[in-house]
Amino acid sequence: MYIYDSAGKKVAESAGTADPEATVIPKASGTYHVVVVPYDVHNNSFTGKAYLPEATDAGNLTGFSGSHGTYEIAAGALKARADFLADDALRLQASPDGVLADPPGSHMIRTQPAAQRHTSSFDAGTYYGIRSKDTVLRVYKKPLRFGLYKADNRTPVWQEDAPLRWTSGGMRQSLGRGATEQFFGGGEQNGSFSHRDQVMNVGNNTNWNEGGFNNSQPFYLSTAGYGVFRNTMTPGVYDFGPHVRTGQQERRLDAYYFTGDTKKVIGKYTSLVGKPFMPPVYGLEPGDSDCYLHNANRGERHTLDALKVSDGYVQNQMPLGWMLVNDGYGCGYENLPETGAGLNKNNAQLGLWTQDGLPNQADEAKAGVRVRKLDVAWVGGGYGMALDACDEAKAGIEDNSDARGFVWMPVSWAGAQRCSVLWSGDQSLSWDYIRWQIPTYAGATLSGIAYNTGDVGSIYRHDAKMYARDLQWKAFLPTIMTMDGWSSDITTKKPIDQQPWLDGEPYTSINRKYLQLKERLLPYMYTLSKDATKTGVGAVRPLSLEYPDDPATLGADAKYEFMSGPDFLVAPVYSDTSVRNGIYLPKGTWTDYWTGKTYQGPTTVDNYAAPLDTLPLFVKSGAIVPMWPKGTTSWQTRDKGELDYDIYPQGTTKYTLYEDDGVTRKYAKGSSATQQVEVRAPGHGRATVIKVGASVGRYDGKAASRSYGFTVHAKTAPKQVVAAGGKLPHLADAKAFDAAASGWYTDPATGVTHIRTRSLSTDHGFSVELR
Repeated sequence: MYIYDSAGKKVAESAGTADPEATVIPKASGTYHVVVVPYDVHNNSFTGKAYLPEATDAGNLTGFSGSHGTYEIAAGALKARADFLADDALRLQASPDGVLADPPGSHMIRTQPAAQRHTSSFDAGTYYGIRSKDTVLRVYKKPLRFGLYKADNRTPVWQEDAPLRWTSGGMRQSLGRGATEQFFGGGEQNGSFSHRDQVMNVGNNTNWNEGGFNNSQPFYLSTAGYGVFRNTMTPGVYDFGPHVRTGQQERRLDAYYFTGDTKKVIGKYTSLVGKPFMPPVYGLEPGDSDCYLHNANRGERHTLDALKVSDGYVQNQMPLGWMLVNDGYGCGYENLPETGAGLNKNNAQLGLWTQDGLPNQADEAKAGVRVRKLDVAWVGGGYGMALDACDEAKAGIEDNSDARGFVWMPVSWAGAQRCSVLWSGDQSLSWDYIRWQIPTYAGATLSGIAYNTGDVGSIYRHDAKMYARDLQWKAFLPTIMTMDGWSSDITTKKPIDQQPWLDGEPYTSINRKYLQLKERLLPYMYTLSKDATKTGVGAVRPLSLEYPDDPATLGADAKYEFMSGPDFLVAPVYSDTSVRNGIYLPKGTWTDYWTGKTYQGPTTVDNYAAPLDTLPLFVKSGAIVPMWPKGTTSWQTRDKGELDYDIYPQGTTKYTLYEDDGVTRKYAKGSSATQQVEVRAPGHGRATVIKVGASVGRYDGKAASRSYGFTVHAKTAPKQVVAAGGKLPHLADAKAFDAAASGWYTDPATGVTHIRTRSLSTDHGFSVELR
C-alpha cells in the first residue's frame, strides 16, 4: 500500500501486498489518498496505481426475516443472508450489490451442506438472535453488526467490533481480539504457522522464500474456537492485530464459520473443500527428478539415462519410489514406455513434469506415467486455474489406469489438498532455508494440507553437510523429492547432481540411514495418510496442535520443531553446529530415539549432542509404532512375512494399523484391512501385555500369515516372554536373535527387549506377555 499527498508525491509505503480494505484517510484531512498497487503474479511486478474511494460502512438494520435455517438481512443497499448448515457451520454472505452467490466459475466447494431446519429467531431489543444447535448469531440493529456466540448466548466465539466496510475494490470485516487469542491457517505461509500480531497475505505469488505465500488459502482458525473460510478466488489481507481485519479484493463477503477445537475445525473445513487425497504408497517414498533430454545444464543426454540413476539407488540400498524424467523447461522425452518399464524393474514409478498442458495424458499413462508435477507456466496464478489443472492431472492417471493419481503443484488455492502435494518452489540452499521451512510445512497442516514439502537440499545450490541435515528431518515429512540437474556446488560453483550417495562418506551412510528409516516407518505414515482422508489432519503438525493448552508450544523454541504424527517430536538442526539447544518437550515422558534416555516434560533440553549423523528425535511414551523389517528399501521388495512394532509402554494405549494394496483405488470400495494393537503396562512389577488383534478385512496381496517383531522400551527387563500361548526361548544376544526364527533378548546396554514370534495367521489375534 502506498500513500500519496494531494500533489501526487509518495509520502509513505507499507511492505507486502496492498490491503484493499485499508482504512482510507478521511477527506477532512485534505492531504492523503490511499492507493492500491495491483500485483502481477506472472511478471512478479506491480502493474500500476488504483485509487480507492472513501469506504462505506453498513448502516442500521432495515430488514430481518427468515426461518428453517436461512435468514435474510438488509441495511440499506447492503443485502445479507445467514445460513445455518447441517454440520453446525454458519455461512454468512453480504453484498452492497445484492448478489449473494458463489464466485463465478468456483468449484472449491465439493459438498454444499444443507441448511438446518431446526433454528429459531428472537428479538432481544438491540439485536435479533438466531439460535441453532450449538450457537447463536446476533444481528445487531444500530448499526448492523454480527456476533457469533455459544449456545448460552453469553460466551462470544467472535464479535464484529465495527460494521462491514467496503469500497469499489473490496470488503472488510473487523472483529475484536481476545487477550490471548491465537490465529493459524492461511495455507502455506513460508516461515510461520502462528499469526497473532502479524499481517497474513492470502493470494498467490511466486516468492518461494520466507514471507512467500504461493500455496496460501483464504482460511484461518482461532483458539477462540472457530475457523472461517472465505469462499472467494480473489487475493486478500488478514491483519491479526488488536483489531482482526480480514478482506478480499471483491465487494462481497462469503464466509463459512466452523466452531469447535482446532482438529474439528480442520475436519469441517476439509469436508467443505475436500479431504486430503489418499496417496499411493510409492508416493510416500523419495522421489528423484531431472531433465534427461535437451538439458542445457548437463549436456545432451537421453531419457533412458534415467535408468542409470535409478540403478544407483538400488546399488546404494536407498529407496526410490518415483522419478520425473523430463524435469525442466524445454525438456521433452523419448522412449517413454521403455523408460517406464526400466524404472518398474527398479521398483520405481515413471513421472513427468508438465510445463504447459496435458495434451497426451492417455498415451503417457499407458506408457506407465503415474506421477505428475505441474508448473506455473500454465497453472498460472493459481486459484481456479490451479484446481482445474490439479483435478485434470489426477483424473488423467486414474481414467487411464487402475492407479491413484499422484500430483505435485507449486501454486494453488483452497481445495488443492484433495488432489495434490503442494510444493514450496524453487529455493537456494542455506541454513536459513532449512530453518524457515520447519514451521511452513507444520503450519500448512492447520489448513487441511496434508502434503506440503520442498526440495531436499533445494534446487539451486548444493552443500554436502546442509544436504544431509535437510534430508534428515524431511525424512519425517510424508513426501520428499530431490531436484537434480539445476544445482551448483556452493564452493566451486560447478554444476552438481544431488542423488543422496554422490557426496561420498560419511554423507552416503548418513543419508542411507534416514532414507531407510523413512522406508521402515511407511506403515506408520501410510496409516496417518488414511486418517487424513477422514479427519483432514495431516501427519506434520506444530506442537500446539497436539498440546493446545500449553502456551510454550507457541514459543520461539517450539516454532522450529514439529510432530510427525502424534508420536514423534522432531527438532531439526538448522545451523552449522553439533549441539542443539532449546528443544522444548511438552508434558509427558519422552524417549530419545537414539539413546533411550528419557525426559519428563514440560522441559527444555539444551546442549543436546547432535553430530552430523544425529537428528534430535523423541518418542512420546505410550507410542505404538508399526514398522517394516530392517533393511527394507522398497514397498515392493519388503518382507511381507514380517511386521514390527516399536513400543514405548505407559499405561494402556491403543493403535489401529491400516493396510491396503497400496496402489489401486480398490480401497475406496472397502478393499482394505485394519489391525488393532493394545499395550497394557500396569507397572509395579506386573506383566506388560501386548494384545494384537486379528487383521480385519481383505485386499489383494494381503499376507495370510506373518511373524511379528516387538521392540519394547520398558524400564525393567522381563524374566520370561510368552507369545501366542507359548513360552519364547530366551536368547543370549543380538546375533543369536537375528539367527533365530523366534525368541527374545534384552539388550544390556539399552534395557530394550527385542521379541520375535513365529509366523501367525493374520486372521487371528494373539497376546504377548513380558513377565
